[in-house]
Amino acid sequence: MIESYALRKARGETELEKAVSLYYAVRDDFRYDPYRIDLSPHGMRPERVLENGYGWCVPKAALLTACCRAVGIGARLGFADVRNHLTTARMREVMRTDVFAWHGFSEIFLEGKWVKATPAFNLELCVKAGLAPLEFDGRGDSIFHEYDGGRQHMQYLKMHGSYDEIPLARMLASYRELYPHWDLRALTGDFGEEASSE
Repeated sequence: MIESYALRKARGETELEKAVSLYYAVRDDFRYDPYRIDLSPHGMRPERVLENGYGWCVPKAALLTACCRAVGIGARLGFADVRNHLTTARMREVMRTDVFAWHGFSEIFLEGKWVKATPAFNLELCVKAGLAPLEFDGRGDSIFHEYDGGRQHMQYLKMHGSYDEIPLARMLASYRELYPHWDLRALTGDFGEEASSE
């Protein structure tokens, strides 16, 4: 499933061209939706993003990583704790904080170095919410902007390093410690519509 998707979406002759095209495919073919998180091992598999048509930062990064690997490009996962200044009121209410632990992105090996690529927020969501979409040229890191249109957006607080696979046990342990009150069932509704109206 991932290999056939990657082969269809990888454009160009060079690894850089293919990686860039895969970034935009994963970014925009699948909606960013943190209201439908499944933290089970099955729910975190990159194939689930293909099946569902949506995902949040970690499985979308896992899908981009798997797609790059499927076409012979070295890729791994990176993680960071971030302070999200532009999240929705519902997310702030449920999480009781604007600190998001273990935000995920891809790290892709291109032209002799590792570059970060963050395919989380799809273009349609960015347009609705008035955010500048993240671009990726394969040569520089593509990570969230600290400021967006003069507003504080995303602040990177702590980098957790690089991983070949999702470190789910470590993530869940952190979530239990940081968000003991977290009830994923309380996250309902349309994230994109809420983000666009706030």
